[in-house]
This record gives sequence, C-alpha cells and structure tokens, in this order.
Amino acid sequence: MELKGASAVVTGGGGGLGAGAARRLAAAGMHVVIADFSAEKGQALAAELGSSATFVATDVTDDNSLQAAVDAAGSIGPLRVAVSAHGGPTAVSRILDRDGNPYALDLFRRTLELYLTGTFNVLRLSAQAMARTEPLDSGQRGVIVNTASIAAFEGQIGQSDYSAAKGGVVGLGLVAARDLSPMGIRVMTIAPGTFFTPAFKMDEADAQAKWGSAVPNPKRMGRADEYGLLVRQIAENDYLNGECIRIDGAQRFGPRQ
Repeated sequence: MELKGASAVVTGGGGGLGAGAARRLAAAGMHVVIADFSAEKGQALAAELGSSATFVATDVTDDNSLQAAVDAAGSIGPLRVAVSAHGGPTAVSRILDRDGNPYALDLFRRTLELYLTGTFNVLRLSAQAMARTEPLDSGQRGVIVNTASIAAFEGQIGQSDYSAAKGGVVGLGLVAARDLSPMGIRVMTIAPGTFFTPAFKMDEADAQAKWGSAVPNPKRMGRADEYGLLVRQIAENDYLNGECIRIDGAQRFGPRQ
C-alpha cells in the first residue's frame, strides 16, 4: 500500500512503541496524528516531526475523544493506517495474595478496559473512517495494527489481567480481518517481547543489564524503532492480514521474570 500523502493515527503515539511507529510512518511520507493521553509527550513529538504530525489529546476509552483524533487524521488526508500502541498502569499481583484475598475485580476490569476495549474502540472507529475513503487501485483502503504482547501466550505470575487483555487482542485480530475484508481493510497484530520504553522508569543501560540477557538473540531488549519498522512493513505489504507477529528475539517468558 502506498503511504505517501495519506494519514495515520497512532494511539499512545507520544512515547515508547507508539513514538517508534509515528516516526517511521512520518518518514514514509504520511501525516501522523499523535493520539496520546499525555499532552507533554504528544506535543514534544509533534514538534520534532514538524509538518508531518499533529497532536490530539486522546483517551481511547472515551468515544468523543478518540473520534476527534480519527476525524483529525481524515481531515488531512485519507486515513490508511491506524495503530493501537497505547498503554497505562497495571498492577502485578497474584489472583490470591498470601493471605488468601482475591485480586480486586475493579483492577481487572480497568486493565481490560484500557488494553482490550480501548483497542477495539480504535479498531471500530478507524475502520469506519477507512471504509468511507476511496479505495486504491489495489482495492485496499487501509490497515489497522493492534498491539498485543508475548504475555498473551506466556503470561507470568501476577499478570492475570494484562495477559487476559492481550490474549483478547490476539483473538480479535483474525475475526476483525474477516469482518473488514469486504471493505479492503486489513487487520494485523504485533506481539512485542521485552522492549525498552520510558515505562521502565530507569536508564536504558540498567534495564538492559537487568532484562536484556534473557533474550536469546539479539541479546538485548527490543527498540521502539524496531517496532515502528515492523508497523511500516505491515502497512506497505498488502498480503499481511489476519496474523499476529511476535517480535521478541526468540524470547519465551517463564513463570516470572
């Protein structure tokens, strides 16, 4: 799919994996709407990318907020790419603690609301906008890239809510690709392994020393730009559809890390 001159929306685009995707899509000639909850991060990246980007304050769990970001992208050019890369706080706790108390149900719901329901919200509103665009000569209108995690397959101790949410994102991919195929809209899922992002709240060298050695090859944590490169490759390759791609250096999570 030709990207130059079209628009993209990236949720969580102000930092981490989302910023990696935003930079790569902008370099491909797209105008990127950086849809992020953090105005500070989103505005900083928009300033870095200049005329290739626009920041829109966005909460993926709020329809009006998210619709504003999608509309902003469509007002600049045909929306061809939507990337869900948003994140947020998660708790790490066993289903039963040492005293036998159960995990708080509201925390479980909060994680699913952000990571699974929020991803579906991006999917449905972006698909609606793409379906209204003129198809390319190939018959394609766009691609939606969802972000899961290898925790969807090998959830670790204390990750019940996060693993369930990301597993739901994986399960959503194929049915969404089938649902949207008549409109020429593809749906792909990326499942990253251990990537260094600001969420670690430590220096990269310290994070690499702590977690990088667990990755078989290359023996380091992933980089946001590598995630962004994969997003661009997915967008440009029309025959990638309905699949989940692990990008993890052959890492497989054990029970705990």
